[in-house]
Amino acid sequence: MGRPKKEDSLAQQDVINAALVCIDKEGEAALGVNRVARELGIKPPAIYKHVNGKAGLRKAVVLNIWNDYLQCCQGAVEGIADTAALFHTGAQAARSYAQNYPGRYAVMMQYQMRPTDSEEAVIIQRSLRFFQQALQLDGLSEAVLIDCMRMVNASIYGFLNREQMELMTLSRSSDASYEVMLDALLVAIAHIKKTAEENSTL
Repeated sequence: MGRPKKEDSLAQQDVINAALVCIDKEGEAALGVNRVARELGIKPPAIYKHVNGKAGLRKAVVLNIWNDYLQCCQGAVEGIADTAALFHTGAQAARSYAQNYPGRYAVMMQYQMRPTDSEEAVIIQRSLRFFQQALQLDGLSEAVLIDCMRMVNASIYGFLNREQMELMTLSRSSDASYEVMLDALLVAIAHIKKTAEENSTL
């Protein structure tokens, strides 16, 4: 009997891990079936035994990155009770992740998560619950919660995206500007929360 082929001994997680190595080395553009197959030392068709083509590969990798990202953020805020401190710590954890894994962060943020997909819906709900708990937004309507989450996500992603593109060219410290932005977001969220509570009593 001949030796078993390498592709026959692979699991889906091996393919995902190889894709992450490619992304870490070469950026988000390296996320492709051919590139990952080369990293594994196998032929591209063998990838299809584990993921459903390029789209399936991207989805599997994105879900893995999101789980890792949320675990990092949740671990960073564990044991913190103060809302402001929790928010600042979580946001700094997000920034550290983006700085340490720029390719992964880009892949994660460029993928449109779909509530209609059962696996992606789990990530969406996990992220929403974390956001809700971190800012003590229990009791707010889903619409108000989504408004707050979109505002925060757009602000933080926009800041980190410009930072990664090295567009922060003015002399002001980007660390200081990030903290100012986080404080402003807390004020905005407090205003939205107060307005929603007042409207609910009318």
